[in-house]
Amino acid sequence: MHFKFWTSGLILATALGATLGLSACGGGSSDNKTTQLRLLNASAAYSSLDLSVNSANLNTNVAYGSVGSYGSVNTSATASEVQTNGVGAVVASLTPTLSAGSNYTLIAYGWSGAVHTSLLQEAEAAADSNKSKLLVLNLAPDAGALDVYVSAANNSEDLSNFTPVAANIGGGYSSGYNNLNSGSFRVTLTGAGQPKDIRLDIPSLTLDSTGVSSLIVTASVGGHLVNAMHLKQQGAVTHMPNALARVRLAATLSGNPQVSAKLGASSVLPSLVAPQVGQYQGYTAGAQDLSLVVNGSPVSVSSPTLKAGGDYTLLVWGTPSAPQLSVLSDDNHLPTSSSIAKIRMINGLASGAAGLNLTLDYSTLASNVLPGTVSALSSVPASSSSLLTVSSPSSSTPVFGASGLAVPQGAVFSLFMMGDPASPVGQLVRDDR
Repeated sequence: MHFKFWTSGLILATALGATLGLSACGGGSSDNKTTQLRLLNASAAYSSLDLSVNSANLNTNVAYGSVGSYGSVNTSATASEVQTNGVGAVVASLTPTLSAGSNYTLIAYGWSGAVHTSLLQEAEAAADSNKSKLLVLNLAPDAGALDVYVSAANNSEDLSNFTPVAANIGGGYSSGYNNLNSGSFRVTLTGAGQPKDIRLDIPSLTLDSTGVSSLIVTASVGGHLVNAMHLKQQGAVTHMPNALARVRLAATLSGNPQVSAKLGASSVLPSLVAPQVGQYQGYTAGAQDLSLVVNGSPVSVSSPTLKAGGDYTLLVWGTPSAPQLSVLSDDNHLPTSSSIAKIRMINGLASGAAGLNLTLDYSTLASNVLPGTVSALSSVPASSSSLLTVSSPSSSTPVFGASGLAVPQGAVFSLFMMGDPASPVGQLVRDDR
């Protein structure tokens, strides 16, 4: 069963067959006018948040990845505000409809300036002995639809051999409660229909006998990977952040040299003949040793520090005799509207005193993008046929152009400009897949 966002941006997840307004097991108030409410801070943008209901503080100083204590709320006066701790700036406001004698967790998630809320009613009946109920709530719309695999704890088998317990959970939807065996299991989230596209891998998650819990999925800093929080019904929450980052190598050197790179102790980026853009691959977040080789000669470069959940482009540009490295942090969050797309330009040309300019359908998107740098993302209308042009002050004619270009809605693109400035190569890459 799936549950969709209300028009207010509020989502209410309830169990199959659960009836709103009935008393929840263990902790729900029996008063016919009050109910129990608490705040879960699932927004990495805010180290701590407060919850105010009817101008009175209900929860204060709820740290990211934590949940507050229940407080009584009059169901006829539910005007609520999520505020920054200390300053008291309002980041989200709502007036939810609450049933008396129940328990609710209000989930605040999203990014600075774009916090959303989701309301989870905690009134699901307990699972049978040696069974556990698990609901998966996808609050990461940037990641697209997700599949959920449950297998033996700490196993590393290819997920292609398994069937997901819940499939195609879109952003803003839940799986409904899945009735599973109790115990410890590996829980893996992948792109819908793509068992090798792992977005989050939890090696061991304990599901209690007779327990009811929710796995709340939120977006990562890069947009493609996801984080999760495991919330026991009317109980504690465990934060399960992603331990990985995604990295790709873009070898844009002039002269068609052979380029290879090794990141960390065992992860090897594929050997490339420049100019070429590699695929994103997952690597352990944190400081990573980077070994770079161009035409068989080691190149001394600084090693990057990868933020968990981030997407990165290792841009190797310049000439074979003087290669340079730029570590670019990629924002692959999807457009806020399904009718638009996002595009940026990465200038990997070997040299150039003046930067490049990017236009789409004669509208300027970026100006003076210097070698080794990336432009900001620009939002553009989706189109079945557009004209993309790159120009340089040093040339009277465009250095790159693509006519009849299809710009799909809801997509994120990077245009790589590569090689020798005298004969540049342009490659348009879709980044949200």
